[in-house]
Amino acid sequence: MRDPAEPAEVELDDVVSKYRRHVNAGLASLFKFMGFEAVEWRAEGSTIWDTEGREYLDLLAGFGTLALGHRPAAVVAAVKEQLDRMPLSSRVLFNKPVADLAAELAAILPGEIEKSFFCHSGAEAVEGALKLARRFTGRPKIVATIGGFHGKTLGALSVSGRDVYRKPFEPLVGGVTHVPYGDAAALAEAVDQTTAAVIVEPIQGEGGVIIPPDGYLPAAREICDRTGALLIADEVQTGLGRTGRMFACEHSGVVPDIVCLAKALGGGVMPLGAFSSTAKIWACLEENPLLHSSTLGGNPLACAAGLAAIREIQRQDLPARAARLGEHALARVRELRSQHPDIISDVRGRGLLIGVQFTDSDIAGLVIAGLAQRRIIGAYTLNNPEVIRIEPALTIPEPDLGRGLDGLAESVKQTAGILAEL
Repeated sequence: MRDPAEPAEVELDDVVSKYRRHVNAGLASLFKFMGFEAVEWRAEGSTIWDTEGREYLDLLAGFGTLALGHRPAAVVAAVKEQLDRMPLSSRVLFNKPVADLAAELAAILPGEIEKSFFCHSGAEAVEGALKLARRFTGRPKIVATIGGFHGKTLGALSVSGRDVYRKPFEPLVGGVTHVPYGDAAALAEAVDQTTAAVIVEPIQGEGGVIIPPDGYLPAAREICDRTGALLIADEVQTGLGRTGRMFACEHSGVVPDIVCLAKALGGGVMPLGAFSSTAKIWACLEENPLLHSSTLGGNPLACAAGLAAIREIQRQDLPARAARLGEHALARVRELRSQHPDIISDVRGRGLLIGVQFTDSDIAGLVIAGLAQRRIIGAYTLNNPEVIRIEPALTIPEPDLGRGLDGLAESVKQTAGILAEL
């Protein structure tokens, strides 16, 4: 039997052709433009190998999904064990992985949040959170933020804050108002007695790694308390250790009413999302438990992965590791900015979620292409293409992180040289 880890005889042109004909021609062009013309084949930790056996350093970690790196042993083992037992649920008998994961989440979620619904993605989690807020409050209005990113299903897109993704699908779900992120006064003006919820990221990820002013989230909590609106924290990208705390809202001491999770929750092995809230709020879904349901959401395979992922994050104390490594990485990238202030306009971050903002999105594109030449995986943030993210696995070996930052510095220097010749 062929070793699945061995490079396969795969024709790049054949894969690209199938992408163009049967997947998305624009996506194929984007990959080629960014310089990533290869077919991934296997991965381990923070390393990816293509079908030619070439090695890549992953500084993107699946946009934060791979907090434990590629193929974390404990999660893979848990999924294999569950696969041999029962991959999917009957949906009419009690499911132990669901019960165990819900209890594990209740133990780590902030405040009195103790009930969870499991789905497949962050967008689905946001959809459920919006429905829960409207159901509980009986109110129609949602207040969201400019630059926020909550997913691309219709409801999640409606509360996301970039027109390039919204305009082609209008009219979207009604009753949504967008206000500037970090502006407590604008938020207070927008929230009233008809507002069901305020949805906010504790740190805007796709908005360009935007950290709000210190008093912003506490102000949002006070505004919601005063008006009877619910506060939804979208922790899809920031949750489970990414920013140096288990949840990013903990940096400001704020306890939300509803939390949305995904990405790292599946341990980098299974797609898994969740929205969670308090027993008081959740009661509005329990009179008719089929008001919100999913045939495949909360399946045993995904929940086994989620349970193993949370336990590994705790066992390795990855929030503390992210805080320590992030502080070092942030200092290095700020030094890089001081060397190239003409093309790097800002550097910001918390934990291992760091944004490097360039003076132009084309410059950011050149830097990403330079990373690709060095076989380092990177990408810009979806709502702010001037910003390249540094978002590796929380388990990345320190020498690998250093090598990645060296590659970034080399790419920035190369880009500066190109621009100087123009």
